[in-house]
Parts: sequence; C-alpha cells; structure tokens
Amino acid sequence: MPKDLFDEHAAAEAAAADVRVGPDYFIEKDGYRYAGGHLLLDLWGARNLTDPGRVEAALCDAARASGATILHAHMHQFGEGGGVSGVVVLAESHISIHTWPERDFAAVDIFMCGACDPHLAVPVLREVFSPTSVEISEHRRGLVT
Repeated sequence: MPKDLFDEHAAAEAAAADVRVGPDYFIEKDGYRYAGGHLLLDLWGARNLTDPGRVEAALCDAARASGATILHAHMHQFGEGGGVSGVVVLAESHISIHTWPERDFAAVDIFMCGACDPHLAVPVLREVFSPTSVEISEHRRGLVT
C-alpha cells in the first residue's frame, strides 16, 4: 500500500478507535504514548499445527483482519508432521508463531504499531486453530508516558 494511502487508512482507523497516531506511528491512547500493542497468546488444545501453508494463511488473514500491511511471510516445518515456526513481517511490525503439535500447543506473538488493532487477529486465530483454551497477555511496547 503506498505510504499516503496507508496514512489515510491509519488516520481513519485511529479516529474510529479513539486512538491518535503520531507521525512516527506511536500510539496515544488512554493517556499513554507507546510504540505498539504486543499480544502474547498461548493456544492450548489447538489443531491444524503441522501444515505450513495453513499456518501462513491463518497469520496473513489475522494480519489483514487487524488492518495491517503484509510485507513478507516465511514458515519453517520441523520435519514431516512436525511443528511450524513462522513470521509474517508487517509494515506495522510482525506476527509470529511456534507450534508444538505433540502437545496441541501454539505460541503466538502479535506486535503492531499505528492504527492496527492486534485484538482483531485473535478471533481469526481461534477459528483456524480451534484451541480449547487461550491465554492472552498484553504489553505496551516503547512506553513513553
């Protein structure tokens, strides 16, 4: 997406979410200024953890649902039927995953700056991986105030 279109998109999304985004894409929300929101997800009882194509599609769909711009994706499978590690590099940061199919577990990081909302990625990941439980922690990265 050309920079000027991204800026218009970011401004519109930020206005809708009562979030201000500075020229450096730092977020101003609830009296805080920070680089971006970082969600850490533990997906337990998860399925679909061994197909690199399916994992990549899930992460890319999650990024799009969050309003992010995909720059590159790379997945690696650890042997036939083994776990998958991968990253989707975003203009707004990244989404990464590491799966342990032998434990029905996946660890996902979602870090986004600007007007993107990392929380919008969670329902997409729930749909694809069908976990029986999800543990989420949230961090504000680059906290200024």
